[in-house]
Amino acid sequence: MFPQLIPLVENRRFQFGILALIVINAITLGLETWPAAMQTAGPLILTIDRFALIVFTIEVLLRLLAHGTKFFRDPWSVFDFLVVGIALVPAGEGFAVLRALRVLRVLRLISAVPRMRMVVQALLTAIPGISSIVALLGLIFYVSAVMATKLFAPGFPEWFGTIGKSVYSLFQIMTLESWSMGIVRPVMKVYPFAWAFFVPFILIATFMILNLFIAVVVNAMQSQNEAERIADEQIAHDERGQILVELRALRGDIAELREKLRSVEPPPRSG
Repeated sequence: MFPQLIPLVENRRFQFGILALIVINAITLGLETWPAAMQTAGPLILTIDRFALIVFTIEVLLRLLAHGTKFFRDPWSVFDFLVVGIALVPAGEGFAVLRALRVLRVLRLISAVPRMRMVVQALLTAIPGISSIVALLGLIFYVSAVMATKLFAPGFPEWFGTIGKSVYSLFQIMTLESWSMGIVRPVMKVYPFAWAFFVPFILIATFMILNLFIAVVVNAMQSQNEAERIADEQIAHDERGQILVELRALRGDIAELREKLRSVEPPPRSG
């Protein structure tokens, strides 16, 4: 562990430089998929990509040396370590998929930008609430799929012949992708009152349940902001307390110095 490296890796200019390089590398990774760009400046693009990987590797090593074992206690540092490590694995014949995984380096923007980190942390915090909503949505899908299979399977076996097909068709309806002209209206030609099933399903699954997802995520982000605000206030309170302690100590030193000066003052001369 080399704590003398901490000021370097935590320097704002150093971090902004890494952030700028991540953005440049994201652009070059996109240009590699453009044949015209590769024909025009292919060697330059590949050189920039290799240079970025070298800098990212050095940066992660510096952070590892600076923080020691504490490096692996930070989830974002572990994330950066894995992303850079995947890019270092040679993409040979058996690891061709790793060439595509190089684009994961762009995800380092999440760890480099505090606001993005806050959003991801809020999403992770919202997982318990989201899991309950997913369970509720799954229950609604199961009940609706059984009903749709029993109601519409004879006329439309390709859409509602089995529970699996019904779930997929209902998922398409929930996303509002060609739900009316693609599925519901053809079904209504055979079953005129099918709207009485599909309209409530859309209202419940699309508008109510998905809005619950949004509500849970927004609530988690508000809680995250509140926690950060409280932490900042606590830091400021501790700093003010430290300043007050230092002021009291300084006042005591000044009073002691005055007493010493009074004790060494010469006695007044007699006339």
